[in-house]
Amino acid sequence: MTQSSLFASLRVLIGFCLVALICPAAIAQNVAAMKPSPQQIAWQDLEFGVIVHFNPNTWLDQEWGDGSASPKVFNPTHVDPGQWARAAKAAGAKYLILVAKHHDGFALWPTAQSEYSVKNSPWMGGKGDVVKLTAAAVRQQGMGFGIYLSPWDRHEPKYANVDAYNQFYAAQLVELASHYGPLTEWWLDGAGSAGHEYDFDKYLEQLRTYQPNTMVFADTALFKYGDIRWVGNEAGVIEGENWNVIDRHGDLRWRPVEVDTPLHRLEWFWHPNNERTLKSVDELLAIWEKSVGRGGQLVLGIAPDTRGLLPEADVKRLQAMGAAIQARYGAGKNLVPVHLKNHQAIVAAVDGDVDTFWSAPHGSHSAMLELHFKQPITFDAALTMEWLNDGQWVQKYAIEVWQKGKWVRVAQAQAIGKMKIDHFGSLTASRVRLNILSSADAAHIREFQLFNIGNSRAAH
Repeated sequence: MTQSSLFASLRVLIGFCLVALICPAAIAQNVAAMKPSPQQIAWQDLEFGVIVHFNPNTWLDQEWGDGSASPKVFNPTHVDPGQWARAAKAAGAKYLILVAKHHDGFALWPTAQSEYSVKNSPWMGGKGDVVKLTAAAVRQQGMGFGIYLSPWDRHEPKYANVDAYNQFYAAQLVELASHYGPLTEWWLDGAGSAGHEYDFDKYLEQLRTYQPNTMVFADTALFKYGDIRWVGNEAGVIEGENWNVIDRHGDLRWRPVEVDTPLHRLEWFWHPNNERTLKSVDELLAIWEKSVGRGGQLVLGIAPDTRGLLPEADVKRLQAMGAAIQARYGAGKNLVPVHLKNHQAIVAAVDGDVDTFWSAPHGSHSAMLELHFKQPITFDAALTMEWLNDGQWVQKYAIEVWQKGKWVRVAQAQAIGKMKIDHFGSLTASRVRLNILSSADAAHIREFQLFNIGNSRAAH
């Protein structure tokens, strides 16, 4: 999170170059052979998580600490990770990532590798463990738990010695990977690390020893180490087409995208009197639609205050965000009936069950999924999901409606992937179809849903 401008610019540039390479022409020949792992599929189905920033920066009104702050600065009065988890769950999040150590090097668990941790803070008499409390609270809510451990450490003297620091970081990694239960995600941030040499092979080998199923987020420069790729911005938006198969110097990999952005504008940590920087419900809904709704994974930054609690305004905003998503796309909002008369062949694509899918004829490279309604329906958005277990195969599609005796195209794009939400003007029709114009193999459609959300708050 919160990358240096130089490194962030580098990441954006690399990310842009990757996007230029990820197109149907580049991947068509081999895309059908590229499949996600079961762990990647399970992770992508989570769709939305949060990341929590909480350390001495919270008291010092800053985003990046330099490691010089005394551990005694960290002294919350009411640490309640249960409150964090409940608020995140209300927004729709399925997992929570805790920043166990940010760039300042302060550890939120009593690490044996350094004195710069909660064990030398006044909080709980030095006997506290934020990681332990958070892991338990998150799992009590039925959510997944993940950890962020910054490679860059501005406090640790060993950082100047490559070999010594590699051992130090690996030891901290083992502490976290072996003591806090199954981890949904492990976050590797490249901020501040340009030019520094790390033994990522060793880190990942040890992580997999204890956490074989965890998903590893890694910056673009660390492509070969990650299971997940970074979107290239912190605005919460996927720009352009979203392909899960990445061509990296001729090496095709399945790398779903993660989209990170804070709840407050430009702020990952809590700051005094920052209620005015909260993103509006409309902004958050648009972010969800432009990340999750474009097949990505949204990770929203939340931050406890000096009490150890999320401010009430933040909690209410998260609750309102979740309510807005449900009001637009929740249960009962899909206009496609579960059972359409004479549509048994396609019912798996309209049954609301994400564990079923409709398949185009074997070996086909184009297909149509057509819906007939007894009475015309009015709608202005379509949500399409591709069954990705066997790969991302759709390369071009259109949504069309029957009007005045002919088919009218109202939306067209290339990638569908995990999810694709298309918005268009309000339409009334009794026949609608998903036209698969090009596919690497027989298209598998998990869901095709229609909504009448109203254009007043639609994200375009």
